[in-house]
Amino acid sequence: MKIEQIYTGCLAQGAYYIESNGEVAIIDPLRESQPYIDRAEKNGAKIKYVLETHFHADFVSGHVDLAKRTGATIIYGPNANPDFTAHIATDGEELKLGNVTIKVLHTPGHTMESTTYLLINEQGKPHCIFSGDTLFIGDVGRPDLAQKMGSLTQEDLAGYLYDSLHTKIMTLPDDVIVYPAHGAGSACGKNMSKETYDTLGNQKKVNYALKAATKEQFIKEVTDGILPPPAYFPQNVAMNKGTIPSLDKVKEMGMRALTPDQLELVVEGEGALVLDTREPQTFKDGFVPRSINIGLKGDFAPWVGAMIPDVKHPIVIVADEGSEDETVTRLARVGYDNVFGYLEGGINAWKKAGREADTLESISAQEFARRMKAEDLNVFDVRKQSEWEAEHLEHAKHASLQFLNDHLAEFNKTAPNYIHCAGGYRSMIASSVLKSRGYHNVIDVAGGFAEIKKTDLATTAFVCPSTLKS
Repeated sequence: MKIEQIYTGCLAQGAYYIESNGEVAIIDPLRESQPYIDRAEKNGAKIKYVLETHFHADFVSGHVDLAKRTGATIIYGPNANPDFTAHIATDGEELKLGNVTIKVLHTPGHTMESTTYLLINEQGKPHCIFSGDTLFIGDVGRPDLAQKMGSLTQEDLAGYLYDSLHTKIMTLPDDVIVYPAHGAGSACGKNMSKETYDTLGNQKKVNYALKAATKEQFIKEVTDGILPPPAYFPQNVAMNKGTIPSLDKVKEMGMRALTPDQLELVVEGEGALVLDTREPQTFKDGFVPRSINIGLKGDFAPWVGAMIPDVKHPIVIVADEGSEDETVTRLARVGYDNVFGYLEGGINAWKKAGREADTLESISAQEFARRMKAEDLNVFDVRKQSEWEAEHLEHAKHASLQFLNDHLAEFNKTAPNYIHCAGGYRSMIASSVLKSRGYHNVIDVAGGFAEIKKTDLATTAFVCPSTLKS
């Protein structure tokens, strides 16, 4: 028996490869099918099942394409209603994979079709669970994504989740390994650990949700402090329920090389957004006017989802040469298929063609401190709420990047606005968004709060983040 966790850090997502006696099951695959096919072929094995724990909201799965290319059967748990051919398993159903057994445990709560897969080893002993978004390391799945107006509330879903955990999962042996679909950084939970697996027994000791004394307490704790989900979540769910083009088809359009003239035509004719995926401190020195910077080397996909609410919005790319394919792939993972191409030659080609390049001012924390002491500044901290509550610069205003649109009226159109986050990634996203919307007096603080802390500027007393809501 072979179990491999295939963890994608930028999505905080775990897919799984299980192999036994020449047969393979893939759990919660990403959109690109070829890596899973290559793994199986290398081992002389055949993919038999593509198991989905639920209809994912935060990424687009490659289940349909993978099944089409391999002849594998797509498996969902009870209550699933996909638009494609799949086996809808019953609660308790057992699937044979080589010399092991995968048992279907219907665990509604995160969504009503949410299912946990229990792997029983060759000796007939429960070995591990693939818990999807039902149980995370340090957390449980958010119960607000499958609400139905007037019939199903987040409290109802939290109640289902409690029952699922206590009747289906917590009754399993303590040495069972928990393999979740996500880790820290995912918007599918609020308190996830950086660890990507753990034993069930340890989770019973440390996971706040599993320690709740009553169902009522559980419902209160898991629903308290949930931030609104990113706007692209329901669109990804719809894509995962239906049939979508293969990644190869998406790349046919996305990998078109555009001249500056062609890029301008797409922007003007299609209303395309220019997405610049270079590093923040490179972007600031010259970019296509009205570009949005979301660096490929940070939490790229989640921030694309947060800043571009409509997955169908036309996009053109400016990237470091050689990273265009990766950019298109990572956009497709979260459903952004409407990429019209990339600027061939990058920003240098734009400048060589005589086009105007815009810039953004970025200053060091030391220079920021000097200016702060000399005069009153408009300072905005764009970190998330829990980071702000833990510690922040005195006299700064809070404008979380995820909800930047709600704070636009607070920014000054005549006086400079100084923007910082934790390390400089999110502040450049915010600065580029503000710049594209006519706030031309935006100044980024390079290195963010980590560098500001090294100055003598006054900050609030530190409060341990573990005591705060995310």
